[in-house]
This record gives sequence, structure tokens and C-alpha cells, in this order.
Amino acid sequence: MRSSRALAAVAIAAATVTAAAACSSGGSSSSSSSTTPVSSSTASSTSASAPVTLTWWNNATSGALLTVWKNAITAFEASHPGVTIQNVPIQNEQFTTKIPAALAGNAPPDIYQQWGGGQEATQLASGKLTNLTSNVSSWIGELGSAAQNWKVKGGWYGVPYDLHVVGFWYRKDLFARAGITSPPTTIAQLESDDAKLKAAGITPIAVGSKDRWPDAFWWEYFAVRECPTSVIQQAMSSVSLSNACFGKATTDMTNFMKTSPFQTGFLGTSSQQGAGSSAGMVASGKAAMELQGDWDPGVMAGLIPASQTQSLYNNLGWFPFPTVPGGQGNPKVVLGGGDGFTCTNGAAEPACAEFLQYLDTPAVQKQILGAGVGLPANPAANGDLVVPAERTAAAAAGSAPYTAIYFDTALPTQPGQNLDNAIANFFAGQGSGAQITSSVNGPA
Repeated sequence: MRSSRALAAVAIAAATVTAAAACSSGGSSSSSSSTTPVSSSTASSTSASAPVTLTWWNNATSGALLTVWKNAITAFEASHPGVTIQNVPIQNEQFTTKIPAALAGNAPPDIYQQWGGGQEATQLASGKLTNLTSNVSSWIGELGSAAQNWKVKGGWYGVPYDLHVVGFWYRKDLFARAGITSPPTTIAQLESDDAKLKAAGITPIAVGSKDRWPDAFWWEYFAVRECPTSVIQQAMSSVSLSNACFGKATTDMTNFMKTSPFQTGFLGTSSQQGAGSSAGMVASGKAAMELQGDWDPGVMAGLIPASQTQSLYNNLGWFPFPTVPGGQGNPKVVLGGGDGFTCTNGAAEPACAEFLQYLDTPAVQKQILGAGVGLPANPAANGDLVVPAERTAAAAAGSAPYTAIYFDTALPTQPGQNLDNAIANFFAGQGSGAQITSSVNGPA
């Protein structure tokens, strides 16, 4: 799941992002969260109810986010007498086995880490997930369209606490050197800009294909631009990429790759590890741009001397994936995802839902940003983003009519993994375009 990639990025970048956040207006030290009051909208009758304990499985096992969660527990409990949150950090990779086993048993955790999409829909079949709709409908609209990915069969069974969006992170100084005055909005313009960058001796686009998963962003975005949103949604729910627009996406990607937009040896380049990674190439000015998630600026900052961080942030820009000729997809739709939590049906309500709401209050959202885990789920905290390009990305995500969740998360687990592998094999010249769509079609 993409969350593991973002979590790995946080391990590289958290110290840099936290330090930068502390230097921004007002600062956002995580220690302040221990005294952050819960907003009046989240303080409820739970304080007058019988004492309850909520066990909380999350993936913050160390670092800045663990501190944020501990302080959030302290503050919430102080404003909700009788409610106790029992923090149970679990390694991210273990969730794929621990959650299905817990939901199959008789004592699942009250709250657990959730990534929405097809995985949430699959978990719903266990009968153990709480329908939170009645307790969140009055406020969840504040989170925007991206929160829809935590809604299944008309009800909310999860709530996000951060969001992720994929787009192009680019060097404005390198664009200017090549005579490019504005980001491309069409694939033809992107190809033209690539040619200008090459003529100026600059690698146009870096990609970390050694890790394989970054390749999927390319094909998925071509699909999002070719296919209407309704087709994308139907494809994920039916576990079938049989619509002709998905074949067009493969053709688009094939034609684009024929222009040789990537660095020499991209198949052996990692995405986030070391100065020679794709993120490192953009950070050091060896490549002009990268198609990557919102964690990229923090990763880049961790790969260069601290004295160069501000210059990087000043020169970094963001633009959405361009349109394709004849594409039926809405050009404002973005590809992304996020992290959130689900309450199980043994959890005390409304206490559980109120805790999830508290994590989305602007004060806590600011502290989550300081931990460097992603964009805020609540756009009211966008102003606390340190990197100007992140604000551009957050605005695009917030105004998007639909967020197409990463296909390997939107689909059931095995078909999603099959798709990732098929795309990576195609990038490596080891598979056909037809194998991309056929990797998903059929029984889950």
C-alpha cells in the first residue's frame, strides 16, 4: 500500500520538516498538543457516561508522529473524563495480516489504521466495522471530496487524518534555464518541455523504477485522464479494467516513453534512498521534475545539506498531471490517498467518532503536519504547510471533484499487487501492454 512508502519517506524527512515547521510563523511544536483544548464541537456527553477504554492500533511506532499521538490522547482524555485511549503502535507492514485476523476474531481493536478504498470495502464484509455516518455527517464535509474514499455503500466506515496527492514536483530554476515560462497542461506541452530541457543539458524527468511502485503512478494517471470518473469507480468496484479507455492509457504511456523522458539507467534508480535516487536528483538539480506523492519535498530535503533546504523549497513548484488528446477524464481529478482510522462495532460511541473528529481539528492537524506525514485532511490547516509547492498541491487536492485512490488500494489486495507488478514489468520491457489490464480482470 502507498502508505508504507509515505511512512518510509517520513523516516527520512521528519526531522527536517519538523525543524522547518518550528521556524514558520507561530511554530508547531508537538509538545504543545498536550495542552491543546478539544473544540467545543467534540466535547460531548461522553464525559457524563460510564467510563470506557478505546484500544487504538496505529502505525506510529517511533518519531514525531508517535509524540503527536501521545499528546493528542492526553488532551482528548482531559476534555472527555471517563474516556481512556490505549495506544497500541504496530509496524506498518504488519497491518496487512493483523487486521484481517483481528476482524475474523471476537475482539478486534476499537480503532485501527485505515486506508479506505477497496481494502475498507473488503473489511466491511466482516461485519465488525461501525457505520460512523450519524456521528460524522455534521462535520466531515469540511474535509472535502477526498473524504469520500472512506465511504462505502453510502456510509462512512473510516475517517482520514491526512491526505496524499500525486503530481509533478519541479525545479522552477531549471525550467527557467530551459526557457520554460509555465508548467505544461497537456502531454504535448510536457513532451515539448522535455525537449527544451534536454537541449539545455538537463534531465527532464527522474523516476525511481528500481522500487517498481513509482511506475504505477504513470499508468494510473494516464487512465484517470482517459477514463471518466464513473468508469474508474466502476472498474475498482467490479475489479475489471476491460473498458477501452484503460487500453488507451497504455497506448498513451507507451508513446510517452518512446520520447525517452527519464534519466539514463532509470530502471536501477531508487526513489527515495540516497543522493542518486530520483528524489535526490531533483533535490540536487540533476533532474527537472518527478511524478511523486506529497511526501517528496520532505524526502528531497533529507538528501541535501540543511543549508540548501530553503533554496530547494523556494525553487520547488507543483503541477497536476497533464491532459491527453481526446481523454474523457476530468482534468481536475487527482490521484492520491491518505491515512485514517476506523471504529469497530465494539467501540463505545460517540466517544470513538469524537476522537477521530478531534484528530481532524486544525490544532491537531497542524501538529500532524509538523510530523511530516502528509497533507492535512482538514483544509483549514493548509496555511500551516511549510513548502509553498505543498500549498499548491493541497489546493488542487481540496478543489478536486474526485480523488482517484491509488489503484492498488482501491482494488482488493491481490489484484492491486498484480497491477503494480504488470506496470513495473512493462516499464522494464518485460511485459506487454495487454498484460497490464488483464492482470486485474477476473475474480479477485
